[in-house]
Amino acid sequence: MWRKAASVGGLTLVSRLFGFVRDVMMAAVLGAGPLADAFMIAFRLPNHFRAIFAEGAFNAAFVPRYTRALTQDGEGAARAFAEDVLSITVVVHLGLLALAIAFAPQVVSALAPGFTADPGQLALTAGLTQITFPYLLLISAVTLIAGVLNAHDRFAVAAAAPILLNLCMIAALIASGLFPTVAHALAVGVLVSGVAQLALVVAGMGRTGLSLRLRLPRFTANVRNFLKGFGPAVLGSAGVQLAMFADTILASFLPTGSVSYLYYADRLYQLPLAVVGIAVGTVLLPELARRLARQDLAGARDRLNRALEGAWLMTLPFVALFVVAAEPVVAALFGRGAFDAKAVAGAAGALEAYAIGLPAIVALRCVTPAFHASGDTATPVKALAVATIANLVLKFALIGPYAHAGLAFATSVGAWVNLILLVILLRGRGGFAADSRFTLNVVALTLATAAAIAAAFAVLTPADAVKGLIPAFPDLAPATLIGVAVFAAFGAIAVPGFLLARRRRA
Repeated sequence: MWRKAASVGGLTLVSRLFGFVRDVMMAAVLGAGPLADAFMIAFRLPNHFRAIFAEGAFNAAFVPRYTRALTQDGEGAARAFAEDVLSITVVVHLGLLALAIAFAPQVVSALAPGFTADPGQLALTAGLTQITFPYLLLISAVTLIAGVLNAHDRFAVAAAAPILLNLCMIAALIASGLFPTVAHALAVGVLVSGVAQLALVVAGMGRTGLSLRLRLPRFTANVRNFLKGFGPAVLGSAGVQLAMFADTILASFLPTGSVSYLYYADRLYQLPLAVVGIAVGTVLLPELARRLARQDLAGARDRLNRALEGAWLMTLPFVALFVVAAEPVVAALFGRGAFDAKAVAGAAGALEAYAIGLPAIVALRCVTPAFHASGDTATPVKALAVATIANLVLKFALIGPYAHAGLAFATSVGAWVNLILLVILLRGRGGFAADSRFTLNVVALTLATAAAIAAAFAVLTPADAVKGLIPAFPDLAPATLIGVAVFAAFGAIAVPGFLLARRRRA
């Protein structure tokens, strides 16, 4: 499992590195002003819908059923099922695309009502949305093909596809002089990347000897079963996106730049989430589905224990770094050009708040597939509904005193509520039980995180003394010094702890 996760995580890391290059360029050119806010909204809209209808919900409902059909009925039945679902996906998304393009101003007004006070800002955002929204149709097809490849243990091509998004947006920034604004160039880059990603996964599927064709959809028993699971999964994804929609809506009423502060903070805390959480979840879902199809419940529990402890091992150092040293990190990565000191402080405040929920969000990527692998997409929705209510109540309570940072903190609390509820429910059905190795590792990780936080505080002042050591990147040396201290202190305790736990278990 970890070899496959390393493949996905490695390619995701490459994508994120290109993403940071993209974001550094964007921050320097766009900063955190009105043009940046308009593009962030236009970029977020298709991605919100993608998260609802494509990646999260779709994978939860499709991959276990495709894997079961492949395991029990053979490749022909699995391919026919995938083709039916692909045809339905294309038809539905074409309708959604037509509505979004026709009513773009209304969609933007609903999701960023603060923009309605400025007709120019609203018109700009709506125009950018009309360019970016077709990305949803393209990426939905990419998600289905990626699910098929993952079920066949082919993870690399699908994991590499997002790299093209970043490359296309970087190219758009370089060629931005050919467009009315930099934001228009970026919107076109997003659209072109959708075409490129689809071409990549189709080619990857061909090299694997697989193929799918569009045809009139048939509502077979497998498809009906998929749709039955897809409904609750959509509600679950919609709950997550509802909280993110709330961030967008509420941030649009805050001072200019607030939407961008949340975006750049999100980009940083998404690094461990994507490289670790998403990679582990991507590999874990078909792994658990296969074990449960063979009635291997003990093996499924073991995989979940190992996934959780491994995910936290690679995530908790980032938590320590972001909680204690968010401002030096943000300054090192984005603090140049139009991204001034005010923008650095704003994004850092959001990053600190997001970091508190990062362990829970990564763990959710491991725990939720344990339900989805058994075909249960409804239970996670119920837990998420409670968590979303807590999240939204806190957002409205905290936005006044803490502005955008309050929105981010509410997201973190909601993630912890969601995780706790899911673990309780999963334990109740026998799907999770902490073994001795897991317990020892959690103790080691807790001690390691405390040591990392202490190391970060100890190095903050000395690190500030080396500011400007690298003239081209004046904030890079302090952030690097703090990062080295954090990861060294964490590893000094966590790695021996893992080795000891493994030896005692053996």
